[in-house]
Amino acid sequence: MGARLVSRRLAITTRRLNTAANQWRQAIAEKNPSINALVYTTPASDAISSAGPLSGVTVAIKDNIATLGSPTTCSSVMLEGFTSPFEATAVKLLREAGADIIGKANCDEFGMGSLNKYSNHGITINPYQPPSGKSEKRYPGGSSGGSAAAVAAGMCQVALGTDTGGSIRLPASYCGITGLKPSYGLVSRWGVVSYADSFDCVGVLASTVPDIRRVFGTISAYDTRDPTSAIPEVRERSLEALNVRLSRWDSERGSEKSLQGLRVGIPQEFFPAELSPFVVKLVRRVLKSLKDQGATLIPVSLPSTSYALSSYYVLASAEASSNLARYDGIQYGCHVRPPPGSDLTKISRNYALSRSKGFGPEVRKRILLGTYALTAGAFDNYFLQAQRIRQLVRNDFDRIFSMRNYYLTEGSSSTKTEESLGPQVDVLIHPSAIRTAPPIEAEDEKSSSGESSSLDSYVQDVLTVPASLAGIPALSVPVPSKLLLDVEGDGWPVGVSIVGQWGSDELVMKVGEAVQKIE
Repeated sequence: MGARLVSRRLAITTRRLNTAANQWRQAIAEKNPSINALVYTTPASDAISSAGPLSGVTVAIKDNIATLGSPTTCSSVMLEGFTSPFEATAVKLLREAGADIIGKANCDEFGMGSLNKYSNHGITINPYQPPSGKSEKRYPGGSSGGSAAAVAAGMCQVALGTDTGGSIRLPASYCGITGLKPSYGLVSRWGVVSYADSFDCVGVLASTVPDIRRVFGTISAYDTRDPTSAIPEVRERSLEALNVRLSRWDSERGSEKSLQGLRVGIPQEFFPAELSPFVVKLVRRVLKSLKDQGATLIPVSLPSTSYALSSYYVLASAEASSNLARYDGIQYGCHVRPPPGSDLTKISRNYALSRSKGFGPEVRKRILLGTYALTAGAFDNYFLQAQRIRQLVRNDFDRIFSMRNYYLTEGSSSTKTEESLGPQVDVLIHPSAIRTAPPIEAEDEKSSSGESSSLDSYVQDVLTVPASLAGIPALSVPVPSKLLLDVEGDGWPVGVSIVGQWGSDELVMKVGEAVQKIE
C-alpha cells in the first residue's frame, strides 16, 4: 500500500513538472522570435525529472558549454551544426539534481564580445522595457547576452554563462538581472569550449540571489578532469576562514542594523571619468542605504587597476590564439575545399581558407593580436609585462581584503604581514558598467560612419576585468527600482558589483541579497 501511494505521488509530481515545462517552452515560442535569446530549445520529455534539489528548475545553457543531444556551436560558423559527444561537468551536475535543461543560449562568437552582436545566429535584443513604455532596441551585453536575455524575458528561471572578462556581469547589468562570476576554480570548466583558460569561469544568471545560490551550490564541486579545479583541501581551508568571518559578523550585527560589522571598500579607481553621472548617483544611493543598515564604508585604492584592461586583452587574446589554433578545418571545424588550380605547396594556405570563413571579424582580430603578442619580438614587451601587471592587480586585492587568498600557493604574495596590512575590508562595491545598455541603432550608425573608436566596445569591460585578472568572485545585482525615483536617467537598469576575496562567494551573495532588499 505504501509503495502504491509513493508511486501515485511520483506520477502526480511528474505530470506537474511536465505541465510546467510545457508552459516555459510556450513562453519561449511566444517571446524568443523577437528577442533571439535561445538558439535551440530542447523537447520537454528530454529533461524532466521529479527527483533532486533542482527538480523542475528550468535552465538555459550558453552555446559554448557542451551538452548531450543539443548543438554546441559557440555561435560560430566554424562549429555550425556540431553536437558534442559528451557533456560539461556543470550541465551533468544540473541534470543529476533534476534541473530541466530548456535550451542553448545565444552568445558572442567563442565568447568574444561585450554586446552579443558577434554571433552567427544574429543579434540578441535586450528584452527590458523601461517604465516610460518607450520601445527601443538595445544590446543585452555580452558575451553571455543570450543567457541574460532569456532570464530577463521570463523564458527560464536560471541560465549558465561563462565569464572571461565580464561576460556575465555586464549582461546582468544591462538586462536588470543578477549574475555571479564565481571564484576561479570552484566550478569545473571541463566541457567548456576554451577562450582564455586562465580567465574562463562558468557562472550563473537569475532574477534573484537565492536562485543563483541554489544552482551555484549544485555545480560548485571538485572535478578531477579539470586541472584548474580548486582541490578539496583549498576549498575546505577557504570555507573555514569564511565561516569564521560570517560567525563574527553575525555576532556583531545589531537588532536594527542588519549590516553592522560589515566593512565595505569603495575603490576610487572604479569611478573613472567615463562613468555616467546617472550611474554614479544610483551607486551612491545604494552605498548610503547600506551605511544606514550599519555597514562601514571605507575608501580604498587599487593603483594597478588603470593597467588592468590592457593586461587583460593581451593575455586573453594570447590564450585565444593558442586555444583556437586547433580549428584548422581538417581535424576540427568547417572545411573549405580549395578551388581548382590553387597553390597548396604550403598547408597553411589550406588552413587559411577554412579559418577565414569559419571565424568572424572579432575572433580573427583577437587571434591576430594574440599571435603577435606571443611572437619572439613582442613576447617580453607585451605578454610578460601583462603577466606582471596581472600579479600586481592580484596583490592589490590581497592587500585590502580581510580574508586570505587560499587558492594561491604557500609563500606567495598573498601571505599577509603586519607591514603589508592596509585598510582591511570584507567586500568591494562599485558600478558594474560605465553606462546603461547601448542602443543598437546608435552603435551601428557609429560603426558604419567611422565615428566610433575601435576601442569603444572594449572600454565597457573596464570595471569588470580586474576581478577576472585576480580570479575572485564578483556579483552584479540591479539597483532596486525604489532607488530610481527622482534620478534623471534613461530608465534602463544599472548594476552594482559586489567583489570579494577568493572563496568568499557566500559572503558576496549575502551582501547582494542585502542590496536587493533595500527599501
